[in-house]
Amino acid sequence: IENDLKADLDEMQKEMLLKEKIKIIKKELGEVDNKSLYIDKVNRVINNRHIPIGIKERLKNEIYKYESTLETSPELAVIKSYIDYLLSIPFGKITKDETDLNKVSESLNKTHYGLDEVKTRILEYVAVETNKESNNPIICLVGPPGVGKTSIANAIVNELDLKSRFLNATLNNKKDFEIVFEETKIYGNIVLVVDEIHRLNKDKQDLLLPMLENGKITLIGLTTSNPYHKINPAIRSRCQIFELKPLSKKDIIKGIKRACIYLEDVKIDDESINLIATMSNGDFRFALNLLEVSYYSTSDKKITVDIIKTINSKSSNSMDEDETGHYDVLSAFQKSIRGSDVNASLHYLARLISSGDLDSIYRRMAVIAYEDIGLANPFMGVKVDACIRLCELIGLPEARIPLGNTVIELALSPKSNSGHLALDLALKDIENGNIGKVPSHINAQAFGYKYPHDYPNNYVVQQYLPDELINRVYYKPKNNKYERAFKITQDNLDKIKNKKN
Repeated sequence: IENDLKADLDEMQKEMLLKEKIKIIKKELGEVDNKSLYIDKVNRVINNRHIPIGIKERLKNEIYKYESTLETSPELAVIKSYIDYLLSIPFGKITKDETDLNKVSESLNKTHYGLDEVKTRILEYVAVETNKESNNPIICLVGPPGVGKTSIANAIVNELDLKSRFLNATLNNKKDFEIVFEETKIYGNIVLVVDEIHRLNKDKQDLLLPMLENGKITLIGLTTSNPYHKINPAIRSRCQIFELKPLSKKDIIKGIKRACIYLEDVKIDDESINLIATMSNGDFRFALNLLEVSYYSTSDKKITVDIIKTINSKSSNSMDEDETGHYDVLSAFQKSIRGSDVNASLHYLARLISSGDLDSIYRRMAVIAYEDIGLANPFMGVKVDACIRLCELIGLPEARIPLGNTVIELALSPKSNSGHLALDLALKDIENGNIGKVPSHINAQAFGYKYPHDYPNNYVVQQYLPDELINRVYYKPKNNKYERAFKITQDNLDKIKNKKN
């Protein structure tokens, strides 16, 4: 087989070399194949048009793939189609008044750091949609606080010189939205930027939807919440959703250094900048606020590590109880323990402790002990209860010690969900009406009931399930230390039942 594969590989290499030689000869004779003509044409378009750097890089990658793909391959047509799509984006002349979209890109590069890929995709979408007669771009920017959602929206409306209004779904009332809709009758299309769009109530939604339908409003929604859970489905279905991740530490540092230009005579070293960037945890607004407060807290305008720690000793954890950040960390805490990743479990425990929310930790640990550890280590429930009682007694900061020990044991305990899965199956039968009549020998009258303690080994074969469910199996033991013993007992009892039957 190995020899055959080598032979096939040799043949393929010979074929490729032959094709290259043919291509060289054709060029020498003044003949160019269709593939080469297409690549030359694409390169001419790239060189003659003002295309953003990100799109140029993507085009180069696609051209390389196109060049190295065999002409007989079906992938060639797919790659060509994608190149044509990228070239069809009308950069330089994207709107009816031929406004240059690259101005938006330049503005973003000055005011926003990082997230280059998602920013490029946003601009591509705006370019394509604004060139259509029937559609206006409807965008939803989703991401944690301080990642630049508002900056991106500002760059789009300001650099394209679009008529716009900024409203907040919580702060602005129905009347404010009605005023914007009246303005569309005077000015035509208006870009409406709605912050906290997930908080739009029904009255505001009923006003907004018809305006989106008739194209009078171009919507840019900003939210920190999961749009698939929080945003009205009728609005969400019309939106192109772009997710903005937390900024990298490198981008935060770049932004801090730029901000320092605007602080008169500021003195700050790299260690202090690095600390602010680390504490910001991807939230640039947090970083700017900490920088500003540190600057105005000093008489000599010298920002040091000690001053920063005095002002704020805790990092930005995106842990607002009323928002998804808090529940994301709780979810990650449980999933890390379930996945037996002790380091991740301790990391998320630390974040929860730093937020001071001990009650959420207690509740989640109690659930984990029975849902995820279960019968694989049944004593964990008792240990978690003892840990909670002790933490309530001693409080923070000492409470972190029993919490850490217990979380380590939870994470490294064997796992089993067989107990609650068994009950869920039983509950499903009840919901579906699979109940049946209680056998007469174990009902309240107990006529014919055999008392197990009167028999050897305290066991006697008799029917307990209703007739309709006589062979139903709910509990299926897993192969861990404790449940292996349950399985042996269950198998022995089944043998006795089968022998009796």
